[in-house]
Amino acid sequence: MTRTLSHKMAHFCLAITLGLTALSFNNMANATEERIDYLKIQQEERAWAGLTSKTLRVGDIAWTYSEGGNIKNPTILLLHGLGSNRDSWNKIAHDLTPYFHVVIPDLPSSNKKLFPAEYDLSLNNVTEQLRRFIETASIQNNLNIAGHSIGGSLALFYASKYPEDTKSLLLMSIGGPFNNSNTVYLKNPVYLKQLIVSKPGDYDYVMKTMMSNPPFIPGVIKKEQEKALIAESEENSKVINEISNINQYYNKTAFNKMLANTQAPTLIIWGKQDKIANVEIATELKSKLKKAETPIVLEHVGHVPVLEADQLIIQNYLPFLRKVNNLPTP
Repeated sequence: MTRTLSHKMAHFCLAITLGLTALSFNNMANATEERIDYLKIQQEERAWAGLTSKTLRVGDIAWTYSEGGNIKNPTILLLHGLGSNRDSWNKIAHDLTPYFHVVIPDLPSSNKKLFPAEYDLSLNNVTEQLRRFIETASIQNNLNIAGHSIGGSLALFYASKYPEDTKSLLLMSIGGPFNNSNTVYLKNPVYLKQLIVSKPGDYDYVMKTMMSNPPFIPGVIKKEQEKALIAESEENSKVINEISNINQYYNKTAFNKMLANTQAPTLIIWGKQDKIANVEIATELKSKLKKAETPIVLEHVGHVPVLEADQLIIQNYLPFLRKVNNLPTP
């Protein structure tokens, strides 16, 4: 099912707020240099995943995204979480590109230089801007969408608004006004700001909170990643303010109606040890979606299954995709 690489790619991450930043590296465990070419590391991993980096201008927004696989195959759109970027999906994309056409955009909070200075970060507006990107890229028909954390919430909003164009959904670790939300971060999203890396030293605390078993990250990688996260801290704080406003846009009645109107076959995957979006939400989500399968609950996994358990995701996601897209098993 999966491909191998002679030099194993190590892909570690930092999760902040409802998502994660993943800037990975190749054979860096023994690195001794004080400076590394971070951009080159990202480019090498995208190539390993079968992806190329592209830019598409839509109005006053220049979208950066990764694309791979045969365009004649069914398309999968992968949406990252807050404080993350498209590279958080590279390990999973590596196993998707042989069979599917894969598109992974950087969402507004991850690449603010390419978006207008006063860009509206509300889910409603981002959903509309995402639709324009999808239409301009000509991938709107029969679109399979996967989203992690707030990327999953965005996928859900999109699918409820454009049900005729959504072929399937994969939802992981999403938040919202659920009855079973029982973490402090979901009850009052302002607490998510405690998970923003805003100064040196925040990194380790965030890792331990977001992941069940945080991976080892060499010091040279950690230093560069922490710098990038600190630079994004103000923008991530703005997005958290918008998350806090979701309850104003969607009370529980309106939110449940949106869920009931979602038509796409849905796969739900959750980390059992998720401290941000507790696992009980997965069962509630299944009960409120018309075509959701029994949730897949991953043991010893926290809020970031895309990096904590990528192979377990692939083992469940590929059969689901083949079923909903009527594809034969290779």
